[in-house]
Amino acid sequence: MAVPKLRFKEFDGDWSQSRIGEIFQVTSGSTPLRSDNRFFENADIAWVKTTDLNNGLIEKTEEKISQIALKETSVKILPKGTVFVAMYGGFNQIGRTGLLVDEAACNQALSAIYPNEKIESYFLLTFLNHKVDDWKNFAASSRKDPNITKSDVLAFPLTYPVKEEQTKIASFLSTVDEKISQLTQKHALLSQYKQGMMQKLFSQQVRFKADDKSEFEEWEEKELKDIAEINPKSKKLPESFIYIDLESVEKGQLLLQKNIELQDAPSRAQRLLAKGDVLFQMVRPYQQNNYYFNLSGEYVASTGYAQIRTKLDSKFIYYALHEKTFLDEVMNRCTGTSYPAINSSDLSSIEILIPCLEEQTKIANFLSAIDQKIEVVAQQIEQAKQWKKGLLQQMFV
Repeated sequence: MAVPKLRFKEFDGDWSQSRIGEIFQVTSGSTPLRSDNRFFENADIAWVKTTDLNNGLIEKTEEKISQIALKETSVKILPKGTVFVAMYGGFNQIGRTGLLVDEAACNQALSAIYPNEKIESYFLLTFLNHKVDDWKNFAASSRKDPNITKSDVLAFPLTYPVKEEQTKIASFLSTVDEKISQLTQKHALLSQYKQGMMQKLFSQQVRFKADDKSEFEEWEEKELKDIAEINPKSKKLPESFIYIDLESVEKGQLLLQKNIELQDAPSRAQRLLAKGDVLFQMVRPYQQNNYYFNLSGEYVASTGYAQIRTKLDSKFIYYALHEKTFLDEVMNRCTGTSYPAINSSDLSSIEILIPCLEEQTKIANFLSAIDQKIEVVAQQIEQAKQWKKGLLQQMFV
């Protein structure tokens, strides 16, 4: 029986089963000749690519094309309510979706499913999002170069209820998506606020005052090696520890903790950590996947990081290493193109403006408080996404 586990009480009966091609008209787009500037000058027509797909409503696109492109190429306008499926563009892109809120064109990497009176577009979008693993499994198992084709989209199975139930499901899930969108926007605004305040604090446009309201002394310019020990010599590594490599950290968050035995450890596992150490990513430092270590237990980091140990406020140093002027100087000293890297000697000679210890602490505490708010919102987003995932598993067949 084609019946979901979780259902609105006013509905019953089996859901219908069909294939997308039996219900919908499906097409794909094209790319106007890049060398013809006329197709991209004075552009006012939204042009959807894989990178525009967000598994939700498409309200803007990275690029637009001109009326001339519409007249002189095979590009065509698609109506509001069209649902897109990414057919290729990298394995992680396959199966990504989007729903047009206004008419637009698209490129050839997308299948465009025209709106249909029988199926609510938002219901279809959510159904396809729920089935994204099916797209990926099919793409990975069926071809040497993972992708899906228009024929695959046409043959894709679709299970659906009557239109009234579709509409109710779509309305409910769009409310959930709106909540996630609001949290995501809040996260972005907090992150922007943090970046703006960092720029003002480290350029000294904004200064804290001492507890007695007096002005702090002027900042001093010092090389990193004069205020911190870079890659301090480690005592003998423990027989068992948690290993932090370059894939373990993302934007200041420790995502992976690998508990390994010393005898199985890679040769790069050499930096025995102490509380207050700062790990600075030396390969592709523009990613800023640095880490402030404040955990208990035995942790060892990869030599892909510079280990920075200071007697100053270490959290202040951590934030100072993310400041734009410092990062620009790091990139100037990097070697290599695909994987730019800086060595510890060059890193240690970069100059940093340093306030007195009390002002360091005030700056670090202020930025840490913002980070805590950002982390709370990030957790709320993840919880909402997991809740939605659970709903989808029960509300769809």
